[in-house]
Amino acid sequence: MKKNMGLIDRLLRAAIAAAVVVLYLAGQLTGTAAVILGVLSVIFLGTSIAGFCPVYKVLGISTLKDEAPGEHHGHTGPHGAH
Repeated sequence: MKKNMGLIDRLLRAAIAAAVVVLYLAGQLTGTAAVILGVLSVIFLGTSIAGFCPVYKVLGISTLKDEAPGEHHGHTGPHGAH
């Protein structure tokens, strides 16, 4: 699985997940909203840790700054030799 998320993207997702946890623990999120946001928070945290977003993959999006989507690390020459 090739990473497609940049550092800022990953940090924002982790911060959103943390905010949802804090709101839940403070009693501000309850019921269906708590369940939905809890599931989204787990997904955000997982994608943040992995550095990979399946939705980005499907849409051809990458927030990485060091390379464009479709480029691969380890390319050493014009013929793709490794």
